Amino acid sequence: MTDDRTIADFTAALPGGAEISLADRLGKVLLIVNTASKCGFTPQYAGIEKLWQDYRDRGFEVLAFPCNQFGHQEPGSADEIASFCQVNFGLSFPLMAKIEVNGRKATPLYRWLKAGARGVLGTESIKWNFTKFLIDRQGHVAGRFGPTTSPEQLRSAIEALL
Repeated sequence: MTDDRTIADFTAALPGGAEISLADRLGKVLLIVNTASKCGFTPQYAGIEKLWQDYRDRGFEVLAFPCNQFGHQEPGSADEIASFCQVNFGLSFPLMAKIEVNGRKATPLYRWLKAGARGVLGTESIKWNFTKFLIDRQGHVAGRFGPTTSPEQLRSAIEALL
C-alpha cells in the first residue's frame, strides 16, 4: 500500500503551542530537521542558516524541530532554545515547537517522513539529532540525510529540486 499523503496533510506546532497547516508549503522545497542545542552537530545550524539565506528567495524553507530524545541534548524551553540559536548562530529561520521524532509520541509528520524515506539499512527510526529530510515542491519526501551529512552537502539536492 502506498501513502498518497503530502506535506499538505500535516500540521506543525509553533513554540507557543499554536498549530499551523503545512498546506501553504506546497510549491516550496523544504528542509525538515530535528535539532538540539547541546549536540556535537549543533554547529550545523550555521550551515542550515546559510542554505536558508542562499535559497529562500527561490522557494526554499527550513522547518527546524528541536528534539530532546537523543542524549537529552535539547533540555531548554522554547525561549531558551530560540535565544541560544539567535545569539550563537544568527538564526533567522523559524524554530518549531519541541517534538518527539521516535516512539509512540512521535508526531504524525515525523511518522510520515520516516516511512517516506528510510535510513541506514532500511530502518525508519531517527538515529540522532540533525537528521534531515528534503521535501519537493509537490510535497513529497525527496530524500533523507543522516546527521553526518553537512548542510553544504545538500546543495546539489536542493538545487535539483528548486
